[in-house]
Amino acid sequence: MLLRWKMGVDVRDYGSGRTGMSNVLRTGGGKAAVVVLTLDIAKGVLAVVMARVIIGTTTAEVLAGLIALSGHNWPVFLQFKGGRGILTALGCLVIMTPIAAAVATVAFLAVTAWSRYISLGSVIGVTIGAIAVLALSLSGELADTYMVYGFIAAPMIIWQHRDNIQRIRDGSERRLGNPATPVE
Repeated sequence: MLLRWKMGVDVRDYGSGRTGMSNVLRTGGGKAAVVVLTLDIAKGVLAVVMARVIIGTTTAEVLAGLIALSGHNWPVFLQFKGGRGILTALGCLVIMTPIAAAVATVAFLAVTAWSRYISLGSVIGVTIGAIAVLALSLSGELADTYMVYGFIAAPMIIWQHRDNIQRIRDGSERRLGNPATPVE
């Protein structure tokens, strides 16, 4: 909603019709995208940090992260049409397990650089991140509770990308660098 306030442009009327960073990048440019990136990550970070400080259990952290992710993806005040959750989930993961967050980010960057599809990088990054959480939990490096986050958050995010996945299949998905067009 940043672009609506600053430029009089509702990002939901362009590109994917979503409020996420990649649509803001295509619609409003790099500066607006950096602000959205920062705020979306902060949303996840703050949810998990608050749960850790106030309640102090990994279960509370996982629940806070999943609630933040749900609120981002399906905001009541935007008729349940929000973003896809990648950056909010990353913010949660950075606090829960920085190693898995780093692994997911490297996978996202590598796939996106290779394919120029942000959506493909996102889906593969979140999948690799969930596998990293699983591996760290099974090795005893991470509390088992965090596996619940990985097993629920990853499918939620992949579900939000189902239209992107279909467009990749039929060859109509926008690549990084292509501007947004009005929603039809």
